[in-house]
Amino acid sequence: MDKIKKLFEKISEKDRKTLKEVIVKLISGNKKGLDVIKVKDSDFYRLKKGNFRIIFHYENKVVVIDSIKIRNEKTYQ
Repeated sequence: MDKIKKLFEKISEKDRKTLKEVIVKLISGNKKGLDVIKVKDSDFYRLKKGNFRIIFHYENKVVVIDSIKIRNEKTYQ
């Protein structure tokens, strides 16, 4: 089982709903109101939502989500 599916099983229903809404918004290209920043010295982007961090990149103008993590000191390593 991949890490994103595992995370979705561990978090609360409220957090799951919030993350799904953010992901749909990101994939649709509507980044208005989202905290998205390009990660320094890489092709990756970081989206912050509460204690969650979504790391993604673009492949042929399509969003590819690399990881979703709960914020801690190891999130960006």
